[in-house]
Amino acid sequence: MSENRTIALQKVIDELSLEVIYSPEPPEDIQLTRMDVTRPGLQLAGFFDHFEPKRMQIIGTAEFMYLKKMEAPRRREALTDFFSKHPAAVVFSHKNRPDEEILEIAEYFEVPVLATESSTSPFMAALIAYLSVALAPMITRHGVLVEVYGEGMLILGDSGVGKSETAIELIKRGHRLIADDAVEIRRVSAKTLVGQAPEMIRHYIELRGIGIIDVRRIFGMGAVKMSEKIDIIINLEPWEQGKMYNRMGLDEEYMDIMGIKVPSTTIPVKPGRNLAIILEIAAMNNRQKKMGINAAKEFNRKLLENSGIDPDAMQEMGL
Repeated sequence: MSENRTIALQKVIDELSLEVIYSPEPPEDIQLTRMDVTRPGLQLAGFFDHFEPKRMQIIGTAEFMYLKKMEAPRRREALTDFFSKHPAAVVFSHKNRPDEEILEIAEYFEVPVLATESSTSPFMAALIAYLSVALAPMITRHGVLVEVYGEGMLILGDSGVGKSETAIELIKRGHRLIADDAVEIRRVSAKTLVGQAPEMIRHYIELRGIGIIDVRRIFGMGAVKMSEKIDIIINLEPWEQGKMYNRMGLDEEYMDIMGIKVPSTTIPVKPGRNLAIILEIAAMNNRQKKMGINAAKEFNRKLLENSGIDPDAMQEMGL
């Protein structure tokens, strides 16, 4: 099941190097729940329909100058109306600084006030990107996540099938580990899943017979990565004699995770198969497909043409 996420305001402050001008309580005790942010121009003009106070609010140069040009009584009324909605936090960007009047009203309604020297648009983009990951819906799956030739590969399978051993072989071949045993998967957009390891087990792998090893210390910093987009899912399963496995690759399989379909393939495991090489090929093949190159379909087309069959006509008939 996905979890409702929260993040401490202090983490946002640290990540984006924000200056704390006023906070009613320690920022580590203030929890944010929304990944959206707002520039409250309409609200400062008095329009509060559809206003979401739980969002962080960014006051850029346009909003700041709009306030400056207001007559004093109208400005105080606008600020009072705005801060009385108790927004999660208000950030002044582009070197704009809140004056005493703004701070007085913010303190009265106990609304955190922050500042950054960054320009408004780049800061807003960075803030949304960070909150989108930190507050994204999340589930945890048992598996291994590695980066192979730039492709995020989630390896699934029953306990003892060889997921961690395969990951170690891939790491020795120059690829990178993101998570072993437990993978936290976040839905950061309508099309993207990002995985990472829980902090407690980050950079560690368990090898039966040896125990826990620290991949970062044994193989170096280049062998690990904090997070990675999930591009393909590999299901490892023991080889079953007589079972029909996909040999041509024409039938494309997908696995649904939090409403997003991810390309998936099943790899049978038996002695003598070099899984690391097979998974490298799977990663490169998946990358080719995203570039519009599908070897299985090209080969099938040649077979049909050599048999005197028009592949385009077959496709039109849905065959």
